[in-house]
Amino acid sequence: MRHSGGVSETWPSPPIPTPSLVLRGRRFDAGHPAVMGIVNRTPDSFYAAARYTDLGPGLAAVDRLVAEGADLIDVGGVRAGQEGEEVGPAQEIERVRPFLLAVRERHPSLLLSLDTWRAEVATACADAGIDLVNDTWAGADPELVAVAAELGAGYVVSHTGGLPPRTDPVDISYGPDPDDVVRDVLAVLAGGAARAVAAGVPAERVLVDPTLDFGKTTRNSLRVLAATGAIAGLGYPVLQALSRKDFVGETLDLPVDQRLFGTLAATAVAAWLGTVVFRAHDVAATRQVADMVASLRGDRPPAVAVRGEPRA
Repeated sequence: MRHSGGVSETWPSPPIPTPSLVLRGRRFDAGHPAVMGIVNRTPDSFYAAARYTDLGPGLAAVDRLVAEGADLIDVGGVRAGQEGEEVGPAQEIERVRPFLLAVRERHPSLLLSLDTWRAEVATACADAGIDLVNDTWAGADPELVAVAAELGAGYVVSHTGGLPPRTDPVDISYGPDPDDVVRDVLAVLAGGAARAVAAGVPAERVLVDPTLDFGKTTRNSLRVLAATGAIAGLGYPVLQALSRKDFVGETLDLPVDQRLFGTLAATAVAAWLGTVVFRAHDVAATRQVADMVASLRGDRPPAVAVRGEPRA
């Protein structure tokens, strides 16, 4: 590296180009990252502020998230962790289908994501016009990816360390090398993405999600987050679900309602390293961080640029 007058003539550059996501003709990429707002139709979600068991408040939450800059809304009917009540397929459908239909009527052009690991739930919600199937349990139901293809929806490939749905990690080990977890994540995501494409989901609609916390210790999640550039290097758009997760809480020793700043720091790093979609409870803050990093990378122009410009 050469220097002139103490100033480097070469500059750090962002990682490899960010793979794009296309849903219903809309493209999300390094210059236009997507923010996915979260609406949980559950009474026991780990973050109480995102619980919407009643239709009216849930719809009002969607309106607010859209106004704050959400590009997609992710709707789930079952808590991810093992705590909380057991929820069968019929009850899950009862929680999510009427809500999705109401949101679709209220916001006809809004992109909708369904958070489920069950093929029958996705099939039951087909008439709501699902744009993305967020399979957070790594193909636990092998039929789900085929349903996503039939619906013309995108599909999220996740990594859970081989654990079944609603299983919290215990005694997790990927090997003695800190990068062993990264190698496992890359192999699983690459294989899952290839299966999704083989099932009929176009590559531009296949998202890969390293799924931090799921099947991972806090140290695992931190290492995988730092390797986001390698995940983007798989050639598929990257989804990061970072919002208020336990790896943030344990890293900073904070409860869930105090994890926003840590989440935003992780969001900035993930954005710089090539993430396209951010699943978030705090949409307005996430929108600003994602857009600011996109501009720092040189992929997005400033919304306004008048400071120091010649006056008319």
